[in-house]
Amino acid sequence: MTSTADRGSAAEQGPGTPTGRPAVWAALRPLVLRLHFYAGVLVAPFLLVAAGSGLLYAASFQIEQVVYRHELTAPAGPTTLPLSRQVEAARAAQPQGTITAVRPAAEPGHTTRVLMDRPGLPESTRLAVFVDPHTGRVRGRLESYGDVGALPVRAWISNLHRDLHLGEPGGIYSELAAGWLWVVALGGLALWVTRRRREKRRLLLPDRAARGARRTLSWHGSVGLWAVPGLLFLSVTGLSVTLGWTTAPSISPQGGGHATYTGAGEHRAATADVGVDRIARAAADKGLSGPLEIVWPGAPGDPYLVKEIDKTAPTRLDQVTVDAATGQVTGELRFADYPLAAKLLRWGVDGHMGLLFGPANQILLAALAIALITLIVLGYRMWWLRRPTRGFGEPYPRGGWRQVHWTVLAPLGLLTVAAGIFVPLMGVSLVLFLVVDALLGLRSRRAARRAAGRS
Repeated sequence: MTSTADRGSAAEQGPGTPTGRPAVWAALRPLVLRLHFYAGVLVAPFLLVAAGSGLLYAASFQIEQVVYRHELTAPAGPTTLPLSRQVEAARAAQPQGTITAVRPAAEPGHTTRVLMDRPGLPESTRLAVFVDPHTGRVRGRLESYGDVGALPVRAWISNLHRDLHLGEPGGIYSELAAGWLWVVALGGLALWVTRRRREKRRLLLPDRAARGARRTLSWHGSVGLWAVPGLLFLSVTGLSVTLGWTTAPSISPQGGGHATYTGAGEHRAATADVGVDRIARAAADKGLSGPLEIVWPGAPGDPYLVKEIDKTAPTRLDQVTVDAATGQVTGELRFADYPLAAKLLRWGVDGHMGLLFGPANQILLAALAIALITLIVLGYRMWWLRRPTRGFGEPYPRGGWRQVHWTVLAPLGLLTVAAGIFVPLMGVSLVLFLVVDALLGLRSRRAARRAAGRS
């Protein structure tokens, strides 16, 4: 938040710390100030791209509904065809595809989505055939991406946000952005709340009477203060998505979980199949309700997997496995039984994607994206107004951290190492910053000694 480029603040409060502030912070503040500035200047372009594409992604759900309205909706009818009839209609329309799953129409006016594997599709992509549940007419075919079932326009926006359509190399940008966001946010928060000010309300609200760089700093700090909780949330959840962190349990193809197996004599031949209608009824008897996805067996003898896919609060993500030959439920996995860490991670990722609270979630994400863009623009403006060529004050001195007791430095060092291990790109870039900062400090000291010698 508070930019290190605000060197002119030295004239207002000096490089030291006001009376009564801890000596530890007085020594660490110059380092935090430089770290916040360098990270802000160098990482801000990545954050700006992430915020801009994230703002677009917040609206992608509504964009998808508008663009694919014909495929996603169907006129409500007096009767609904059996799910097996709807699946057969999709199979007849796309005979070269292999059915892998079906998502029955969740409510009146929606279509049933039959998902198929088809040669030539990219990885993690399936063909979705949209069927009118009342007439059996096929209303369209579209590629469906990932487990979330994003259609082409939303998938394009999602990939732009995740890796700029550059694949694995593009993922570097998102890891750097998410990895540094929490560092920049917490550093700015510390700098802003410890700043000396005449009126306490200037902590929360910008000073409209200020002019020039101080007015910009006031807006930068106040907006950042309000945005910090959301930015920290985006950083943590963004890292969990980018780095693939997961703690969610899974249900095995053979059942698992709270499984109740039938006797061997009750099983039919491996090729027998009771049909998707009976599979759906068995899941409904266990309390599963739409929206659902029914996943076809992956191999002969494997069961069907029926799972709730409603990620809005209150979350409905229960799963059951159903024997294809007998229609008996062989395993259950309830979301209520997830470990707390798995639940928090699930909610966090869904909140990051704008799913958890529906449109309200998307509005909040859009507001955070706008706030981050505002902070970046204001930060660069401060740097421009107080750039070294303008002669605004002197940089904060280096080396003050050496005065901090080892009992403080040791935990900070361990935290830095841990952050570098969990987020390698951030760790590497942090080491580079420290090395460059040390070299610049060494050059400044040598230049000062040479100047003193000449005088």
